[in-house]
Amino acid sequence: MVAAVNLLLPQLAASTLHPSPSQLLWAVDAYVIAFAALLIPAGALGDRYGRKGALLAGLALFAAGAALSALAGSAAVLIAGRAVCGAGAALVMPATMSILVHLTPAERRSQALATWTLAAGLGGLAGNVGGGLAAEFLTWRALFWAVVPLAALLALGTARLVPRIPRRPDASVDPLGAALLTAALLGVVHGIIEGPSYGWTSPRVLAGFAAGATLLAAFTLRGLRTARPLFDPRVFTSRRLRAGTLGIGAAFFGLFSLFFVNAQYLQYVKGFSPALTGLAIVPLTIGMALVPRFGARLQDRVGPRPPVTVGLAVIAGGLLLVSTADAATPYALYAVYLLVLSIGTGLCAPALTMSVVAELPAHQAGLGSGLNTAAREVGAALGVAVVGTVLASRFHGTLQDPAGAAGFAWAMGAALRVAALAVLAATAAVAVA
Repeated sequence: MVAAVNLLLPQLAASTLHPSPSQLLWAVDAYVIAFAALLIPAGALGDRYGRKGALLAGLALFAAGAALSALAGSAAVLIAGRAVCGAGAALVMPATMSILVHLTPAERRSQALATWTLAAGLGGLAGNVGGGLAAEFLTWRALFWAVVPLAALLALGTARLVPRIPRRPDASVDPLGAALLTAALLGVVHGIIEGPSYGWTSPRVLAGFAAGATLLAAFTLRGLRTARPLFDPRVFTSRRLRAGTLGIGAAFFGLFSLFFVNAQYLQYVKGFSPALTGLAIVPLTIGMALVPRFGARLQDRVGPRPPVTVGLAVIAGGLLLVSTADAATPYALYAVYLLVLSIGTGLCAPALTMSVVAELPAHQAGLGSGLNTAAREVGAALGVAVVGTVLASRFHGTLQDPAGAAGFAWAMGAALRVAALAVLAATAAVAVA
């Protein structure tokens, strides 16, 4: 849905909602902020009260948010609907991974997590293709309405097929700790997202970072002092868990650096229609769909370092390849560049996920899944922010004329090279740890 809504932004801008540029940005960001901020508390809720119940509640909340978005008569209601969807997704994502962890024997767990990564890749594929088709032939409201019966079908399948996993009444939810962590992540992600728009030294952005840092410090102190914290900060004494979270963040930093400019490049520089753009992004999901099982087998044989190091380095290489693209680049060659980046993501994702989940006890599988996905979301938000900032500093034209399209391609290349260097630096740190 994030991919689909990004492709529908031009249609939303011209809709009867008459959103301002800021409201249009928040139509995307409200989902991301709610999702990232609630992931870890939602994972803890699933651990304590039941993963199957959390999954069903999340699907219901996601469908309610989609229906609210479809019915929106103003931009504010659309933004509220997107935030409700984000809250539902925060319940869904940790529950899916923790259910897999509990139902799979230890020797097959890496393969199960590879399947989970495959599902994420296929979701991105469906969002790109569906969003492109909706932008070309339907309306943005139709896309949101389509989510409601889909969520109902998934809820029915969950109710019938997913067994109830024993609850953990001793799992800590810690309402105060959850509130502190949620507010801290809200401030940090808000600052990251708003940085390119308002400037990194603007009072609004600095206030978000300051509030996030203060609340995170308060959450850490509470975790060290309380008998049953939501999340014990001492787990980060594990080098493997630190490396895993950094690696996951770096992988999605690189992936979303590309996402931010990819659709604009294909539509404005190459002249693709929205539907064709959705189809043209398919190579980016092929590696994420086909390679994770190979990455999981490689990890089982030789450990996490080779697939993680090679995978992250390949992501950086893919970004460098895409940075060379301009109006004259044949699409077939550009598709190969996308495939390289997706192969890197598929190779390292299972090992990185396992590095985080395996470092926490089984009864905290939901919490570990929440931490894993929160690292992804923060990395993704940082990738968009860094590329957006470099792009804005170098591109000042309009995309409607050939000179503007050429200038965009040049600025895109510079932004992606900065992102590639950041991923390479993270790769070195993760490999050592």
